[in-house]
Amino acid sequence: MNSTNESKSLTTREKENIILQPEVISSGNLISLQTTEDDIDIKEIMSILKRRSLSILAIASMIMAGGSYYLFTAEKIYQGSFEILVEPVSGEKNNLLTATLGTQLDQSGLDYDSQIKILKSPELLNQGLPNIQSQYPELTYDLFIKNLAIQRSAETKVLEITYKSPDRAEIDLVLNTLSKFYLKYSLEKRKTKLNQGLRFIDEQLPRTGATVDQLQRELQVFRQRYKFVNPEDQSGKLVEQIQSLETQRISIEQRLAVARTSYATLLTAEGQQAVLNQSQNQSPYSILIVQLTQIESQLSGELARFQGDNPYITTLEEKRQNLLPLIEKEKERFIGLKIAEVANTILLLESENRETIRAQEQSKARFDLLPRLARQNTDLQRKLQLASESLNRFLEAREKLAIEVAQTEIPWELVQAPITPELPVFPKIYESLLIGLIGSLSISVAIAFLLEKLDNSYHDAINMQERTKLPLLGTVPRMKNVGISYQYRHDSDQSQNKPAKANPLEIPLPFFSRKKKKKGYGYGYGYGYGYYGEGHFWQSLQVLYANIQLLNSDEVVKSLVITSALKGEGKSTLALHLAQMAASVGRRVLLVDTDLRLPQVHKRLNLPNLVGLSNVITSNLTPDEVMQKLPDLDTLSIITSGTQPPDPMRLISSDKMKQMMAYLREEFDLVIYDTPPVMGIVDSRLVASQTDGLILVVKMHGTDRSIIKQAQDALTQSSINVLGIVANQYNKSIHQYHDYYYGYSYGGRGKDKEAAEEGINSPSQS
Repeated sequence: MNSTNESKSLTTREKENIILQPEVISSGNLISLQTTEDDIDIKEIMSILKRRSLSILAIASMIMAGGSYYLFTAEKIYQGSFEILVEPVSGEKNNLLTATLGTQLDQSGLDYDSQIKILKSPELLNQGLPNIQSQYPELTYDLFIKNLAIQRSAETKVLEITYKSPDRAEIDLVLNTLSKFYLKYSLEKRKTKLNQGLRFIDEQLPRTGATVDQLQRELQVFRQRYKFVNPEDQSGKLVEQIQSLETQRISIEQRLAVARTSYATLLTAEGQQAVLNQSQNQSPYSILIVQLTQIESQLSGELARFQGDNPYITTLEEKRQNLLPLIEKEKERFIGLKIAEVANTILLLESENRETIRAQEQSKARFDLLPRLARQNTDLQRKLQLASESLNRFLEAREKLAIEVAQTEIPWELVQAPITPELPVFPKIYESLLIGLIGSLSISVAIAFLLEKLDNSYHDAINMQERTKLPLLGTVPRMKNVGISYQYRHDSDQSQNKPAKANPLEIPLPFFSRKKKKKGYGYGYGYGYGYYGEGHFWQSLQVLYANIQLLNSDEVVKSLVITSALKGEGKSTLALHLAQMAASVGRRVLLVDTDLRLPQVHKRLNLPNLVGLSNVITSNLTPDEVMQKLPDLDTLSIITSGTQPPDPMRLISSDKMKQMMAYLREEFDLVIYDTPPVMGIVDSRLVASQTDGLILVVKMHGTDRSIIKQAQDALTQSSINVLGIVANQYNKSIHQYHDYYYGYSYGGRGKDKEAAEEGINSPSQS
């Protein structure tokens, strides 16, 4: 249904003043829940805890019972202790020795972890254990060390020694024996270690002296080999030499560049002419040029006076022609000399430049070697200094150790005498019970959530709606001791053999009964009353029927199919009572049992099933001829399944079935078809295709989610109009709204309780 129709449905509900259960939602869009499929909010967690409360309490009780039994029957363990102040091996005066030996000791001078291991070692304890075994011969080293604990008290010099045992006398004996044994051990061990230190120094003195001599010789050889005295002076001189060579190299490169440019210029005609023009006036080339100029001048003047064939002019011409070859030869000779001169200059400059670069590289290499030499010199000096200091410390430490060995040694000091408390350390009953209570609850809650995770059925109607994406039409509570009765008579009339009289405010109707009333009419659901509209079961049917009628405000639902994914989910019972509910409000209702395989309607109503639906389809019988009426509800008609056919699907899919369904839809206000389950059978889908829609009944707390999903997919593939789902046998408390209007619900509440018990009309019925 679309959102417009849903909003209209809500308005209609308000006008009709129908009390809806909080869990009932006629469309998935009425309440938008921003949760994903795997999200678990606080409300769902609380629901799981409430649903699994019995399991949680049972598991927690079992754990607490076992833990309590163990605590009260367990053997009591006592623990005693004493403390010893542990001094360093040679006292505070031996810091110089420990630094010389290079041992990684504690700030106080003692390696406490190693000392504790020594105190617990079998080599040491086997020396004092015989005194204890004389009274407790069964006490072996393994058992003894298992109960013995030695640890350092924070960052102090105090060791705490503890011992556990069920026998307090054993604890006293062990602690007293150990305290005396450890004090005696400390005195002997200190003297032994002082003598060991003295022997160690005597062994190291010759070696340290030889090291000092060796380092002095190495330093002397190093300085002589590299003429290395003062690294700072040598560094300054090398820097000046490198700078001078760099300046010289730059000057040579500049001159070399000029010479190479001149050489390149002489190879061109313009360059050669420029060199010739710059030549001196006394050069042969210049003299010849002057002579040529004079002849050409004379020749020019004579040509102005004489003809060209004049003998004088001819003589000048001959001189001029003789002079030109001489000038050309002189030119070539002059240019060749200039080129050779420039080339020789280039060769000299290149040779000088190479020598300068070589000298510069040597200076740089010497300069680069200088830091390494300085470092070697520094390392040798440092090693020599350290060796000299070590030698001095050994000499100083030897003198002090010799004095301490001669003096009286102070043993470890007993800070706290051995004590054994009156109360046992195990078991601590009150603390253990508290921890056990918390732990058992945690374990039981974890197991409950594990069971919930393994449980693949729905336990919450809202959650089922969210996951199936189908409208939740209603929730039907779980009932016990369900029965059906048609008897409608007054008890007083029965005793007098009189026909029952109808009360105008009561609706005669077969319904569930749990307890017969003392007075009143018929049987009732609850504790002693049976009026229509009372009891949570009938309230849920009221809501379901109202939601079906309000699904679409434009078109009323006149025919529908009620089915389930599997058998045993209560679809037939729901179809029967929904039909009764609709008939009780004046609707002309027809209930058709289309389950031709395992029919249930006639069994529940104790009706004959000689002829029915199958007989109408396979014979000339009309639907009116096989309809049956209930004694007390004329508006409700029943068509049972009839004779069981060999092929039910063929009958269901026949044209006569479709024609009959169309006829019944026009004749009745509401036609309800009870069909077989969806899974594995196609009957329900064939019937639903000819109706206004299908309602899927889901048994809460039992049906597997995957089965429901498969049934939903099958309906979707068949293009069936699924009106919604109904949560059946829902054991969640959903009665807060009902109790508000019906004060005597479940045994009666408020001022109507007496009226309910007596079976008479109360104000709340109106």
